[in-house]
This record gives sequence, structure tokens and C-alpha cells, in this order.
Amino acid sequence: MVAQLAEHPLSEQLYPLGIGYYQLARGHEMRREQHDDFLLIYCLEGSGRVEFGSKGKRRIIRPGDLLVLPRGTPHHYWTDQKNPWSIYWIHFDGSMSQSFVDQLSIDHQSPLLSLGIHSRLVADFESLLDTRQARHHLGSYLHSANQLRQLMTHIALLRPLAKLQQDEALDLEKIHSLMQARLHEQLDVETLAASVSLSKFHFIKKYKALTGTTPINHFIQLKIERACHLLDVTNKGIKEIAWAVGYEDAYYFSRVFRKVMGISPSNYRAMRLGRSSYTAH
Repeated sequence: MVAQLAEHPLSEQLYPLGIGYYQLARGHEMRREQHDDFLLIYCLEGSGRVEFGSKGKRRIIRPGDLLVLPRGTPHHYWTDQKNPWSIYWIHFDGSMSQSFVDQLSIDHQSPLLSLGIHSRLVADFESLLDTRQARHHLGSYLHSANQLRQLMTHIALLRPLAKLQQDEALDLEKIHSLMQARLHEQLDVETLAASVSLSKFHFIKKYKALTGTTPINHFIQLKIERACHLLDVTNKGIKEIAWAVGYEDAYYFSRVFRKVMGISPSNYRAMRLGRSSYTAH
């Protein structure tokens, strides 16, 4: 199968050799003097250490860290015995493997990328794991090869964001958690800026540099996503849903909803109900 993947035009550039997930893997350790493929390890919890290269440099691996070990890199990694890690791992190869790794802009002094925990990246790893349940034929492996391409390019997108977060020292998780907690009410920029000890001006500037949008636009987007969920799963009226996401005026809520979604809340619900009815048939 590996030989077929190495020759097939849809997979020859990049394909997985092995994938897995180890949860709280106490005692996990691996040493390779000869490393003839590429390896990714994404740490979700716990911690570990890696020793790499001919000089045996060491780094601590923490939650949110991605360990990238290119072909030919001698290495030794192991979990912390008192705080064992949970990790996703992927061995891969292909004619363009090095190019995909190069796109990640890894520091030659360290094979670690501090990406943070990202639910969508976890979903990418889970999708690859799901392919293990599929039938073992070429079509399944071609699908997993192209899922790996998606995962690698997703990491490349997260890399500059992670660097900006480190450089700017702006705690987006804290800000977005505050937004989630206040979806049922209004929230001003001053309150958000104060939560990370910044002036309103510097907060907006840093937030937009990291996310490409303003904090209030993102907050509105979260409100409308919540409204869509309520329209999908409840029988609440438009006025009740408007109130549930912090809008006292249902007409104003409808205008904001239409601006974000392109249709009114009532039309959105009718469309969803129509689709559900069609599916049921």
C-alpha cells in the first residue's frame, strides 16, 4: 500500500504512514538514531521532553506544542512520569514532505511550535484517525493523504497567529471566553480592553492584527451563531431569541441577523425546517 501511495498522483507528494492517539500515556518513550520518515506530535495535556540532533539539545513539551521531526533527525522523546501526556502522532512521507515542513517555518534551534490548543486542529487529527476505521483499500488511503495535506496547511495558517499571540501578549482565549459568557447581554470594548489591561485604542489595534476583525464584530458574530443554534433546536419565537442573545428590540436583532446571514431569522428557520422535512421523507 505504501508503494502505491508513493506512486499515485493524488498521494505521491504527501501521505501518512501511521497515525495514533495516546491518552495519558504513562511510561511512553521512544528513541531513534536513524529516522527515515517525518513525524508530528501534538500535545494536548500533560508534558514531556525531547532530545534531538547530533548534539542532543533538549526541550520541554507542553500542552499546545507541536513537535516536528524531519527525516534524518536523531531523537529521543519521553513523557513526564508524574504528568503523562496525551498526544496525537503522525508519521508521514512523500516527495513534497520537506516542502510542507518548510512551510511551517521551524526554528533550526528547536523542533517545537507553540501553537496552543485549537479545536479545529484537534478535529483535523480526529478526522485522520477516523480513516483507520475505513476499509483498507487504496481509496481510503488516498482520502487520508489529502486530509493530511489539509492538516499541514492548517498548521501553517496557525503558525503566524501563534507567533503574533506571543509577540503581542494578548490573551485571546480570555477575551473570547468573556464574550461567550456575555452572549445574553451587551458588552462594550472598554470592558474587553480592561480584561487584558489595555487601553481601548491599543486593544482594538492588537485584536484586529491577530484576528483580522474588530472585537465587536466578532462578538456580534458569536451572538448570531448562538441565535442560529436556538433557531435550529428550539421553538422559541424571534422575540425570545433576540432577548436570549442580548437584543431587547426584535426588529433591530432581525436587521443585524440579516446583515450577517443574508436572510431574516424567520426565513432562516423556514429554510432549516424545510430541509429537515425533506430529509425526514
